[in-house]
Amino acid sequence: MRDTKHEIKAVLFDLGETLLNFGRFSPTRIFRQGARLSYDYLKNCGQPVGNFEYYCWRNLIALRVRHTISNIRRNDFNSTALLRWMGKRKGIKLDGQQWRHFAWLWYEPLRDICTTEPTIKETFSALKKLGLKLGIVSNTFVNSHSLEKHLKQIGILDFFTVRLYSYEFDFRKPDTRIFKIAAEKIGEKLESILYVGDRIDKDIKPTLRIGMQAALKTAYTNAGRGLPDGAWKLNQITELPSLIERINAAAVAT
Repeated sequence: MRDTKHEIKAVLFDLGETLLNFGRFSPTRIFRQGARLSYDYLKNCGQPVGNFEYYCWRNLIALRVRHTISNIRRNDFNSTALLRWMGKRKGIKLDGQQWRHFAWLWYEPLRDICTTEPTIKETFSALKKLGLKLGIVSNTFVNSHSLEKHLKQIGILDFFTVRLYSYEFDFRKPDTRIFKIAAEKIGEKLESILYVGDRIDKDIKPTLRIGMQAALKTAYTNAGRGLPDGAWKLNQITELPSLIERINAAAVAT
């Protein structure tokens, strides 16, 4: 039975398959698209990029090795920093703005396949009108500049006063430390925070374990799996304002 004695005062969100829907896709195809865009950009800037296939495979192998290491260590890495380091070793010289654009070109193919709910801005406006604080806690090796550029293009970046990305820490979800840090930054007690995510193992179970409330967003990542005891279910983010109103009304009544 759900414990509804605490009002929700803040909501934290996952990104992939929660706010940003990428669906099933071919990582290799997306990687090659990003490699092509970044390669062409460097070449147009007169940088020593060499052969495209060599450029593509060199970066792919480096990312896969680092990703394997991160899985062993259970933390994430800054893929942009790695690609930048790889480029500098080959003699590529760019200024800060150019490096940021270079990173964005690697991410752009993911942006292009992403979908969001049509009324997502209106949903977040409704959440703000309820007086809720909003934040993001996401496992990712994508640099925050690219992610936040994407969120800004959608028109929802400014809704989130707290934004935590796992590559900035020595741990990642389901390690509960990242949720506790987010709670401290957003300034609310754990029991007054609702976490919304698509992964039962990394989003729902750890947040329930530390006393947060949790809502599972329907996605292919949890298809066919049962809803954990104590969690709420969302088919769409647009359902969130009414769900929170119900939860808070029940909390006041107890």
